[in-house]
Amino acid sequence: MAQSDPSAQLPTIVVIGAMDEEITLLASHLTGVTRGKHAGLNVTVGRFETNRGKRVRIAATVTGMGTVAAGAATQYMITTFSPTAVIFSGIAGNLTSTLDINDVVIGGTLRYLDSDMRLISQAPPQLNEYHSDPNLVRMAEQALDEKSVRYKVGVIATGNYFVDSAAKRDEVRQQTGADAVEMEGAAIGQISAKNRVPFLVIRALSDNTTTKYESFRHFDISTYADTASALVLAIIQRM
Repeated sequence: MAQSDPSAQLPTIVVIGAMDEEITLLASHLTGVTRGKHAGLNVTVGRFETNRGKRVRIAATVTGMGTVAAGAATQYMITTFSPTAVIFSGIAGNLTSTLDINDVVIGGTLRYLDSDMRLISQAPPQLNEYHSDPNLVRMAEQALDEKSVRYKVGVIATGNYFVDSAAKRDEVRQQTGADAVEMEGAAIGQISAKNRVPFLVIRALSDNTTTKYESFRHFDISTYADTASALVLAIIQRM
């Protein structure tokens, strides 16, 4: 796909989402859009112009849920498109009393919730936790300030289960000190760090971690998808 793309020589930003709605919204702002299915992923590629008049290529996909899906998608996108940055956005459960639904947590730090990092950190990138790129964090802060969105640069916990009770919420807080919990971010960080690609994880808060999944799965997530997609574009505009 990358070889036949006429924009392949442009600097490339990989955008990974957790929701189809988010990537659809993103694609509506791109030009020269092409789509294909590769490695089980629906991949959208197009061009975008920053505020400085710089043209960039954006390659976007949706991971599916969970750390394995997120890690595999990230490695495929990095290998295929050799990006200068990876941006991952989506929704997360709120763990802090200082934020509310549709506020945003920027993943300054990403930690696994259900993994023994004493073992995992023995292999590259040999880290116990992962950190979003400071320059990308700064751009995200500027974009959020401009949009008057309440946010926090904090800790995001990643695990392979849905947090849906006060007891589980308190356990995650105690274990990780996190401000938000989700199922993909640390895996994105791990694979990006392993490949030495700067990354950013941002999450719009969709629930307060006490909603049962059977109810949550029927929520209208379009509002959160709008927030995440608009934020990604605002960040890229600053590059």
